[in-house]
This record gives sequence, C-alpha cells and structure tokens, in this order.
Amino acid sequence: MLPRLQKSEYRGDYRIWLQFADGVEGEIDLESELWGEMFEPLKDKSLFADFTVDAELRTLVWPNGADLAPEFLYKKLRPGYELKPETRTGAA
Repeated sequence: MLPRLQKSEYRGDYRIWLQFADGVEGEIDLESELWGEMFEPLKDKSLFADFTVDAELRTLVWPNGADLAPEFLYKKLRPGYELKPETRTGAA
C-alpha cells in the first residue's frame, strides 16, 4: 500500500515536516533532490515553499508541476521502507 501524506509544513531552507496517515512523521531536507528540469526552479526558496499536499495523490506538489512520489518521501523518514504489493486473500 502506498504511504498517504496527510500534513506538511515548511520549515525553512529546503526542509519540510511531513506526517503520514500511519503516524510516521518527521522533517526532511530536499536540497540535494533539486536537480533536473522540474526541480531546478525550486532552488528559489520562495518557489520551494509554495508546495501543497495534493488531495488525490496524497503527496507534495508544486505549482510548476513538480511532485515527489509519496513512497520516496516516506523512505526519507524510514530508510528501510520497501514498497510491497498488497496480498490478496481468497480464490481468484
């Protein structure tokens, strides 16, 4: 199951506090992730701070179209995290 981001808060520079639906929370620093066509503009801290939590995707998104996968953000807080397929029970 994909991690679901519930809350976020800008903490200055390139740091964001995150809280996921399962209770995992903490602060991450994304400065080293700001490379490439979509993320280079976010080196401007006023643009970086303008993120929201997308209601459908449940992850961080920016007005320029940049977003980060929720499992990537979760793994920043829990380095040992591995996305596992859902197990299905019953006959197919």
